[in-house]
Amino acid sequence: MDIFNKYSTDFINKIIDDANVLIIYANPAGDISVCNKKVEDIVAAKKSEITGNNWLDLLYKNNNTPTKQQMFKAIMDDSIKYRRPNNFEGLITDRQNKEHLIFWSITPILSAANELDGILLIGNDITESKEREESLKKIDETLKNIFSSIKEYALYVVNLDGNITYFGMGSEMMFGWLKNDIIFKHVSLLHSQDDAINKLPIVLEQVRNFGQYETEIDLIKKDGTTFPVILTANKFLDTAGALIGYIFIAKDITERKKLERQIIQSEKLAAIGQLAAGMAHEINNPVFVISGRLEMTLEQKRLAQNVRQTLTTIKEQAERIRKLVDQLLKFSRSAPPRFVTLNINEVIESVMPLLAFHKLPEAKIEITKDLARDILPIKGDLNQLQEVFVNLCLNAYQAMPQGGRLNIKTSNLQNQYAQIQIGDTGCGIKEENLRNIFMPFFSTKKEGTGLGLSICYNIIKNHHGTMEVTSQLGCGTVFAIKLPFA
Repeated sequence: MDIFNKYSTDFINKIIDDANVLIIYANPAGDISVCNKKVEDIVAAKKSEITGNNWLDLLYKNNNTPTKQQMFKAIMDDSIKYRRPNNFEGLITDRQNKEHLIFWSITPILSAANELDGILLIGNDITESKEREESLKKIDETLKNIFSSIKEYALYVVNLDGNITYFGMGSEMMFGWLKNDIIFKHVSLLHSQDDAINKLPIVLEQVRNFGQYETEIDLIKKDGTTFPVILTANKFLDTAGALIGYIFIAKDITERKKLERQIIQSEKLAAIGQLAAGMAHEINNPVFVISGRLEMTLEQKRLAQNVRQTLTTIKEQAERIRKLVDQLLKFSRSAPPRFVTLNINEVIESVMPLLAFHKLPEAKIEITKDLARDILPIKGDLNQLQEVFVNLCLNAYQAMPQGGRLNIKTSNLQNQYAQIQIGDTGCGIKEENLRNIFMPFFSTKKEGTGLGLSICYNIIKNHHGTMEVTSQLGCGTVFAIKLPFA
């Protein structure tokens, strides 16, 4: 104990002097009476030159904002007045003109009579930790920017109760929900009722058992429309490795699905085209014989009236078969387009008079045209494109037996395509029929051959374009055609 008392003062002074923090003891006026080596290093002066100086004037004399000095003084005055500790952060400059961010702790020192004896200031250099913090913030911002720039992916996180706790910018774009509107709501909001009951629990169970699970599933946007995604789910763990939630990454595969359907459609059309060509040839020969014999028989003058009527009916049906065979041949042996430079608006205008040559419903149909004035030219075959547009307009008429509106719109799309949209306000097409709408021989009309739209599809494909259809039962149908610019 005596040894400790003998060396305690020197020991404490050594601890203070060698401490890796700035230590200053000042009187109530702020004048320094004690400091350590760390302060000497910062201000590049000896203790004898430091003591007696006001700590604010010494450490913050180079501060270019006097208001900060006033702010620090106000914090000091508050500690002195109310005898309570305070904290603040401030920048000081060392001898190499390097800035240090110091976190100061101010402690009033009271005498035995509870009078203010002085102020103890301990400054901790937090420059490096702040730089690391800023660096981490920049990394976080970079990651956020990366995620937000990837439009095909949505990242969202749910807790163990199934409530959404994180909803990235990509998720906002994909689902149409704003983060503030969906955060803390249940993830089942993004799934159909059936999937939320049957599929989502299986996904979460697989993640718990195996750590990750991937599946193809349909999700729901804010407006209620469904879209296909590849959904990957992973465990979300805390620092101790305990499960605290699930991380979901969804990739929109709508375009991929469209491409797959187009490839399947093209393969089917090619196969059916070969079959149709062979069938048409085999059917044509006997039909010509039947038609020829009927002509010869009908030329006889002594035929009974009922026999003549029967033979006439047979002739009409044979003619119908011949027309169907002609369509088969047209479908299977479509001539390559003769490309010339065309203005698609002029093609649309040339189609309108041609509709009068066809049998149209008696109901009143209003035609509205919204043709882009700045539409760029395309390369196409005028006759073939006219055939496509006439066919689509006739279909629109037939879908509105009680009357309605035929809408035709053209526009420049993505600086690559001329887009033509032909829509009606008719009965619409059932969802189960949309997948087969361009298939040969598929028709919902009593007397339809099911070849018209197939021929149109082939023509647009031969023009290096695409043709898609959207429809809502009871509201109408829109055919959208994209043709590349010349």
